[in-house]
Amino acid sequence: MHYVYILQSDKLNRYYTGYTSYINTRLEFHENAVARKFTYNADDWALIFSLECENKTQALAIEKHIKLMKSKIYIQNLLIYPDMATKLRAKYKP
Repeated sequence: MHYVYILQSDKLNRYYTGYTSYINTRLEFHENAVARKFTYNADDWALIFSLECENKTQALAIEKHIKLMKSKIYIQNLLIYPDMATKLRAKYKP
């Protein structure tokens, strides 16, 4: 499986968007991040969104799309409107 995920930190008032094949392992990595890693700066990261993708290419394309939006409002809309995720899967269909 391949996933695009978004973490949220209330402490930093920031989001982190990433891709992984193993979501549980990746979340553990973020919880135990070492210095110089972006997620090291906060200890309250919470998984707020995950999207299962058909393959790595699709997942990386969706991750890139979300990051290029550079918008907290876009991320918040992903949470409010589940059909946005469906449209992303269709747009980046392998």
